[in-house]
Amino acid sequence: MAKRTFSSFEIFLIFLLVMMTGITVALLSLLFITSGTIENHTGVPSTQSPPATQGSAAPQNSTPSRAPTTTQVSPTPSTPKTTLFQNFSGYHIADCTGQVSDINLMGFSKTGQYARGILTRLYSRAFILAEPDGSDRVVFVSIDIGMVSQRLRLEVLSRLQNKYGSLYRRDNVILSGTHTHSGPAGYFQYTTFVIASEGFSNRTFEYMVAGIVKSIEIAHTNMKPGKIFINKGTVDGAQINRSPTSYLWNPQSERARYSSNTDKEMVLLKMVDLNGEELGLISWFAIHPVSMRNTNHLVNSDNVGYASYLFEQEKNKGYLPGEGPYVAAFASSNLGDVSPNVLGPHCTNTGESCENNISHVILFQASMCVAMGPGQDMFESTQIIGRKIYDKAKELYESASQEVTGPLASAHQWVNMTDVTVWLNSTHTAKTCKPALGYSFAAGTIDGFGTLNFTQGMTEGDSFWDSLRDQVLGKPSEEIKECHKPKPVLLHTGELLKPHPWHPDIVDVQIVTLGFLAITAIPGEFTTMSGRRLRQAVREEFEAYGMLNMTVVISGLCNVYTHYITTYEEYQAQRYEAASTIYGPHTLSAYIQLFRVLAKAIATDTVANLSSGPEPPFFEQLIVSFLPEPITHQTFLTVEKYEATSATWQIIHNDASWETRFYWHKGLLGLSNATIQWHIPDTAQPGSYRIKYFGHSRKQDLLKPAVLLSFESSPSVFEVITTW
Repeated sequence: MAKRTFSSFEIFLIFLLVMMTGITVALLSLLFITSGTIENHTGVPSTQSPPATQGSAAPQNSTPSRAPTTTQVSPTPSTPKTTLFQNFSGYHIADCTGQVSDINLMGFSKTGQYARGILTRLYSRAFILAEPDGSDRVVFVSIDIGMVSQRLRLEVLSRLQNKYGSLYRRDNVILSGTHTHSGPAGYFQYTTFVIASEGFSNRTFEYMVAGIVKSIEIAHTNMKPGKIFINKGTVDGAQINRSPTSYLWNPQSERARYSSNTDKEMVLLKMVDLNGEELGLISWFAIHPVSMRNTNHLVNSDNVGYASYLFEQEKNKGYLPGEGPYVAAFASSNLGDVSPNVLGPHCTNTGESCENNISHVILFQASMCVAMGPGQDMFESTQIIGRKIYDKAKELYESASQEVTGPLASAHQWVNMTDVTVWLNSTHTAKTCKPALGYSFAAGTIDGFGTLNFTQGMTEGDSFWDSLRDQVLGKPSEEIKECHKPKPVLLHTGELLKPHPWHPDIVDVQIVTLGFLAITAIPGEFTTMSGRRLRQAVREEFEAYGMLNMTVVISGLCNVYTHYITTYEEYQAQRYEAASTIYGPHTLSAYIQLFRVLAKAIATDTVANLSSGPEPPFFEQLIVSFLPEPITHQTFLTVEKYEATSATWQIIHNDASWETRFYWHKGLLGLSNATIQWHIPDTAQPGSYRIKYFGHSRKQDLLKPAVLLSFESSPSVFEVITTW
């Protein structure tokens, strides 16, 4: 290994880094009481109710709504009776936006990327499907957040149990994050994510939980008869593979079966009532919502959120965003190596195209390889990519004619992913590993690079960083280093337990089936080929036990976050996605094996015989954020038009509208400034307008506690005129 020398300036900065790291670790230890309290979340039902039997009546109830190893038996397979989905609906919205200032944005893990306002609201969109008698049902929730944390899921399930008993359970409720990188952080319990969030924010956590639960409650209340139709189609021009050299490590014979190194297929469900009234849609498509870059400070739902915005605005004419009955969820899929920045990587200092396989950042230099979106700026890029997704969804929606038929079923297990024996063939086995992050994890990607001298594709460690890690966190064991090869271990998170474990050991695996549609709930980010292999394996398992012609979709970022899942071959390349595959080179094989078990249990009607697995912990005491937790509002702004005929002001936009932007600027001595922009669309009608701002002020009297007072203000009325 070549010897590295550092300048005096670099040594000084490294010294500061060491000091800051030591202080951070000390604070983490001090801010927890003892080593933290670990409890099983007993509010979550620990027994799994039997799913719909293969000969049961058709699922008849479905409601979309929005709000901001194992033990098994093998009986003779049975063939499901063909019946029809006939009930569902969705009529309301609740928002789960949370804080829009003084909190980290979750996704890029970039220091200093705090929320400083809002571009769009974040919503929870819930869909419930139920059997005619209401006994068997499944819930799918797509949430405008970076990913679902284990703590978030456990709390949602606990509150659902408190209200509905065993109706909504761990096996029949899927929570899926859209993976926007512009939503609040701070809702995790494992130390790696707590550090990335700069603490736990109880306010944001409560907003998210309340929004998710409310969306399910509304869906539950509004159930009515209906039908589901499915359609599939190709989306062109919206994505590229951001690690194409890793993809090339997959066998050529396997790659030859596919026309692209990304999954371009969109799967869409259309929902209508028995009178044909349109109720909602769910779409799955593999794309990273990172059109908004790591320089962004406005809370928003990114490109897939813009697609939802367009579809819901079209169907909910006359309603403000988030207030109409129609629900359009654009859910995540196997997006691990998929970027929306379709112009590809370019050097930021020269503008020239750069090689994707050597994308990196050099310490203290301006040469950086970053992928570019199709627009003039990230706002325009978000709209361009979002509209491409919307356009294809609209086409598929309007032509959807294949009705989804068959019974409902669901299966779930908790699995210790650090100790899964993987059968490579009939005679050889391998094991998963305790979690660890590799060197290239710190390099970031072409969508958001790191800030130190790490590069993608590192298969050897560095003596300086190894020494620094060993002094601050302790040395990784030989066992974990050997298990993760060829990954050079940067952070041995599976061996770091203070103040709480740094990564989860216990992970959810889950499948729900709606007739011939199977939804696999993936606890992380599968790469393109990983997703293809899982879909094929699950489909083959269903077919082996009599369930033929199944459509298998991958729903990403579900239930608990475990970073990335690459193929074994991609793992050898050790780009960012492989370095972030925390359970080692056989992670994908383990998941395929586990999901096969669930598919077999559903196909053979033996879900009741599945072991529930080890229950995950719920940590009661978490480090809190040092940042203040400001008050949020239903909306921070309105744009209003004066209607002369009624002599009233009519609200035409709020802060969920794409045309508005709310910027919050923190000042000195407790003062702050708010800036509101309305980007007037061509469709705006001429007339008199005003903008209103809704905020809070702090009143502090001598020797008395501070009091927050709400206020609203509006500048002068202005005119919008037509120009030719």
